[in-house]
Amino acid sequence: MTPTTSAVARALERIERLDPALHAFIEVWPDEALARERQAVARRLPLGGLPFAVKGPSGIRSYAARRLIAAGGVPVGATSVPGPGTVWQTWGQGAHGRTVNPWRADRTPGGSSAGSAVAVAAGMAEAATGSDGAGSVRIPAAWCGVFGLKTTNGLLPSPDRTGLASAGVFARSAAAAEPYLRQVLGGGGAPDDAPARLPTPLPLPLPAVYSEGLGFAAVDPGVAAVVRAAVDRLVAAGTVRLLDRDAGLLDPAGAWTAVRGGAPDAPEAVRVRRTNDERLEALLLGGALLLTPATPNRPHGHQGPGSRYSTALTWAFNLSGHPAASLPAGFTGDGCPVGLQVVAPRGADPGLLAAARAMEDALPAAPPPPLPGGR
Repeated sequence: MTPTTSAVARALERIERLDPALHAFIEVWPDEALARERQAVARRLPLGGLPFAVKGPSGIRSYAARRLIAAGGVPVGATSVPGPGTVWQTWGQGAHGRTVNPWRADRTPGGSSAGSAVAVAAGMAEAATGSDGAGSVRIPAAWCGVFGLKTTNGLLPSPDRTGLASAGVFARSAAAAEPYLRQVLGGGGAPDDAPARLPTPLPLPLPAVYSEGLGFAAVDPGVAAVVRAAVDRLVAAGTVRLLDRDAGLLDPAGAWTAVRGGAPDAPEAVRVRRTNDERLEALLLGGALLLTPATPNRPHGHQGPGSRYSTALTWAFNLSGHPAASLPAGFTGDGCPVGLQVVAPRGADPGLLAAARAMEDALPAAPPPPLPGGR
């Protein structure tokens, strides 16, 4: 392998060529990345020098990044997050400017793991780390047309004292995410612990419940139609068997806000969390999955979404702690990617990945975005 043909060299070339228009990175580390790659290949480490990006300025110190580096992954740079003084709706400030959606530059990529999703969608990294406290992995994954998974809360170390945020990963597909997740989920201690043994393919059809709005969220009809069509395709392919269970939850907005604000014992927050936990336990009984749109809306403009919460369908599972993923489901009529959210029982992260792999096998492969200057 030579530097001009290596995976890291190709990633660095794409960053240099594409990032001035996409603004996904705040820092890039070319010399260090190429040196790490040579070491990983020489030592025959499991990831063999595959390039990945880390979320934000502190991402290189995260547990996930340390495990990936120990396994031979190569961090090529740090990706954008909302910057100081940045209006929250823009969801990312890269070194070259405001982070844009690779499908439509007039739209946001979502956030707060904005740059990580864009880096993967544009092929500037094979995978990227993220963190998800209300949907910060699943929303940008959905809006950038890539795979994103939030792990079970508490499964991996997290600096978030509220317990809402959990580590996550982005990749072009669930299949592409598997080598990275095998390393991140393994051991549970030091970065050199053994990789996780992920499950073999699950028996089909997968038992699942579909809910458009979880009983409280108003979903854009265009988004709902794309996700429903994807679910129908999964059923027709024999991948999913829909169960007749009530997926109605209480709106978690107030409870999430209370927990984030340091008042987890507020009576209403306790009531909502307890009720939703009980309903989710019954809903996911026997290893069933829950399927919903990842977001109630399509990617909005950089001025913000107005009164609609993009987190409406994701933050319930930050409160409950369940692992959840978004996988590409298709596109709205105006060319915006839509994500299908898949939620699994707590601790069933390997099974969630296996289910996502089975589902993406039955769905059309996500195309690459129309990047500036072509592929």
